[in-house]
Amino acid sequence: MKALNAARSASESQAAAGGERPLQYLTFWLGQEVFGMDIRTVREIIQAGPMTALPLMPQFVRGVINLRGSVVPVVDLNARFGRSSSVLGKKSCVVVFDTQRHGERVELGLLVDAVSEVIKITPSQIEPPPDFGSVVRRDFIQGIGKVGQRFVVLLEPDRALDVREMADLCERAQERALA
Repeated sequence: MKALNAARSASESQAAAGGERPLQYLTFWLGQEVFGMDIRTVREIIQAGPMTALPLMPQFVRGVINLRGSVVPVVDLNARFGRSSSVLGKKSCVVVFDTQRHGERVELGLLVDAVSEVIKITPSQIEPPPDFGSVVRRDFIQGIGKVGQRFVVLLEPDRALDVREMADLCERAQERALA
């Protein structure tokens, strides 16, 4: 955490010197890796608790939660990225964010191991995603943010959690179950 705070201070100093307008990213942990997403899409962060599992869903759809009367699907980002499912711990959180489907706002939840902080990154500090060696699919990544001496994988949540792709996966899972 201290290293990320020091990196954030260095990043903000660079931004001020360059005159660029920094963007804010919520950072969170999945295992030993730090990821970020544009804070403007984040609706709220809640402590992970019990979720209602849904039958015939892909493994990465952890279940649904009741958020003030709304049913919010929760996606396990570790599982979505092809890793083992997350184990709920004291610091596990659900990041609720807004996305669009058929022109309507849809709330989705992301299960993460821990939320870290909000950092500022200027556009010049963001590199394109690498063609190889990435920890997640390239199309899920907006870019790689340079924060001091560290890197933060900046996610493109609308792509990583494409509602249409998820619906297709759910439909295929249902077809397999009926076969």
